[in-house]
Amino acid sequence: MGRRETIPVQRKMSAEELEQRIKTLEKDTRVLKRLYFIRFRYGGDSVETAAEKVGVYKMVAYQWQNRWNEHGYDGLVPRFAGGKPAKLPMEKIERLRSILEERGDWTTEEVQDLIEKRFGIIFTQKHVRTILRKLGMNYAKPYQHDYRRPKNAEDDLKKT
Repeated sequence: MGRRETIPVQRKMSAEELEQRIKTLEKDTRVLKRLYFIRFRYGGDSVETAAEKVGVYKMVAYQWQNRWNEHGYDGLVPRFAGGKPAKLPMEKIERLRSILEERGDWTTEEVQDLIEKRFGIIFTQKHVRTILRKLGMNYAKPYQHDYRRPKNAEDDLKKT
């Protein structure tokens, strides 16, 4: 058994209300896991024991408890900061879309060179394909055109 608890869990809502939140959040497992932790704390478990039951480290459990004590339920909802900003902002992506729509047949390598020349950003071909997919454009192996084929080849074929 561990040391005596120095930071008690505050009862921000009744045990029944906590149970109700748990039942409605079964799809959001992150919040659900945190609510189970709080339920175990309500039941008298130590932070260490409750952390073991939900499968997290003791330090994480203390963070959850501190957020619960400060903000209640809202403190348990994950806060995502949004990540690293995109190298190619939306206005430049829209400009790229208009450039690509002017001409119908681009290779991935040509789009990669276009992005590098126009916007000064170097992307791999794999990421260029991801950008094209995001724009709703398709990429495929280009159809090969025979340089010897006459301009009116289809008309000549119909005559014969």
